[in-house]
Amino acid sequence: MASETDSDYQKRTSWRRLTLFSLVFLLMTGAGLYAVYDRFAGRSFEFDNRLLSPTLLIPAAALLLVYYLADGLRLHYTLRALGHRLPLRKVFRLVFINLFFSNVTPMATGGGFAQIWYLTRHGVPVARATAATTIRTVLAVIFIFSLTPVFLLTLDALDGGVLSSGVSTALAVFVTLYLGFFAVLLLRTRWLIAPLSALIAGLRKAHLINASRHDRWQFKVRREMLRFAQCFSDYLQGNPRDILLSVGFTALFLLSLFSFPALLIHGLGYEVNYLVTLGLLVVTTFIMYFSPTPGASGISEGVFGSFFRDILSGNHLVLVTIAWRFLTIYLGMLIGLLVMQRELIKSHRSES
Repeated sequence: MASETDSDYQKRTSWRRLTLFSLVFLLMTGAGLYAVYDRFAGRSFEFDNRLLSPTLLIPAAALLLVYYLADGLRLHYTLRALGHRLPLRKVFRLVFINLFFSNVTPMATGGGFAQIWYLTRHGVPVARATAATTIRTVLAVIFIFSLTPVFLLTLDALDGGVLSSGVSTALAVFVTLYLGFFAVLLLRTRWLIAPLSALIAGLRKAHLINASRHDRWQFKVRREMLRFAQCFSDYLQGNPRDILLSVGFTALFLLSLFSFPALLIHGLGYEVNYLVTLGLLVVTTFIMYFSPTPGASGISEGVFGSFFRDILSGNHLVLVTIAWRFLTIYLGMLIGLLVMQRELIKSHRSES
């Protein structure tokens, strides 16, 4: 009885936190949109019926389908490269569950845990589930972080804006170092064991951790590093077709994600420089990776508004910001909430 009570308490606590994060997401989103309206749109906002025209809705629906399909298939083929097969219908449920949790938790931390929970419930071992979600994320990060320095240094649209040339150069250097770290993490994982072990030993010498915790951390660092190295090695030794498709669908997923603003802007009658809008979205997404708010709420809207204020008129800036976030985030989150409720109901019924 005590264990059941503890479990119920943990579930209530988790839902309270989730509710709190959701409220923060809504509040920060509202604050971000108001900042765009107040600072970048000149307090101008007007709905444009062209957003609801078939000439825009049909291609937007098609692009949305590609976006969701590519998101699901990049995980599907990552799992296959690791030697696991999951029915596609279950993979696509996970797409929406991830969209919901990654956007209502700070730094998208909940998305990874939700994906691992879901995969283990459907027969994937914890280590493999962790590796699959990590590799999928790393593939996207490599694309984004590789392109960001290029756009930071070449896009005229960023000159004199939020990012000065000095900041852009510093970010470009930071991204290069970050990618170097990922290269070591993926290809020479064992190299990281020695510096991390020395760091833990330093914490012990500084009396910041006790001997028991020191030994436990040393063991966990070595174990997890070696497990990750083995999983990534297994991924690289998987079926070349599955590896290629996992990379290809990652690229397609990101391309579709970055194409929504260009489609919306074109639908409102503007001349669109696709490469410029693509580059601005890459940099926006890069900044979102470091946003502490749930789903980068508030920050993403503000950055988007600051980047696109010279492309759109004031009365369209807030409108496109809302439409962009609705198509890429809000809609998927709503679907994810419904899917997650169904999964929890199924889980509760199976346990009872």
